[in-house]
Amino acid sequence: MGASMYWAVADCWTVVRRGLIHYQRQPVNVAWQLGFPILSVLLYGYVFGSAMKVPGGGDYRDFLMPGMFAMTMAFGFINTATLVVLDATKGVIDRFRSMPMAPSAVVSGRGVTDLVVACAELVILMLTAVAIGWRPSGGLGGGLAAFALLLWLRFALIWLGVWLGLLVPNAEAAGGLFAVAFPLTMISSIFVAPQLMPEWLGVVAAWNPLSSTVGAARELFGTPVGAGGSWVEQHAVLMAVVWPLVLTLVFVPLAVRRFQRLSR
Repeated sequence: MGASMYWAVADCWTVVRRGLIHYQRQPVNVAWQLGFPILSVLLYGYVFGSAMKVPGGGDYRDFLMPGMFAMTMAFGFINTATLVVLDATKGVIDRFRSMPMAPSAVVSGRGVTDLVVACAELVILMLTAVAIGWRPSGGLGGGLAAFALLLWLRFALIWLGVWLGLLVPNAEAAGGLFAVAFPLTMISSIFVAPQLMPEWLGVVAAWNPLSSTVGAARELFGTPVGAGGSWVEQHAVLMAVVWPLVLTLVFVPLAVRRFQRLSR
C-alpha cells in the first residue's frame, strides 16, 4: 500500500512537471488567460465604474475586484477542458495509459498543475488590483481566507473541466464552452449586486455558486459587500465552502468514470 501510494504521488508529480514546462515554454497561454479579466477590470472599473452603484456606498473598483478574482477562477475550467481534450486527441493520454504508471496520475496531475497556475494567476491579478488603487482592509487572515476560498472554487471547477475535456470531441468544441461560462458569470454578483437586478433575476444571481464565493471574498477582504436580505447572501462564507464541495462530489466521480471508459 505504501509503495503504491508513493508511485501514485511520484507519477502525479511527473505529470505536473510536464504541464508546468508547457506553460514555461508557452507563456502566451498564461497571458491570454489573464488578458480577459485585466481588460474587464479596466473596462468596468474605469469606463463604466462611474455609472455603477454599490449598495451601501463605497468605491466600485473595491466592489469589483473580488468578483474579477472569482471570474478568473471560474473561466479556468475552459482552459482545463481544452488542455485535456488536446492530450486526448493527440494520443498523449493513451501513451500515459500504456506506461507502467498510476492511472490516477493523469487526472490528478492535471488538477495539481491547474491549481498551481491558478495561484500564480491570483497573485498577478491581486498585484494588478493594488496597482490601480484596490486596498483590502480585512487584514492578513481575512485575505488568506479569501485566497483559499477562491482556490477552493477553482479546485472544484477543475473536475468539471476534466470531465468536459474527456467528453467533448475536439479543442474547438472545448473553446465553445465560453458561450456557456459567460452568461453564468454575468448573472451573478460579480459586476452588480443582485438586489439591483429585477427580482426574479436577482434570485437566480444570488443562488449562483459564483456569487457566494464573490460575496465571501468581499466580506473577508473588507471591501463593500452589498449583501441583500436573502439567506444565501447573508451566509456567503458558508456557501462558498458548500457549493464547491457539492461540485467536487458531483464531478470527480463523473471525471473518473469517463476516464475509465476511455479504455473500453
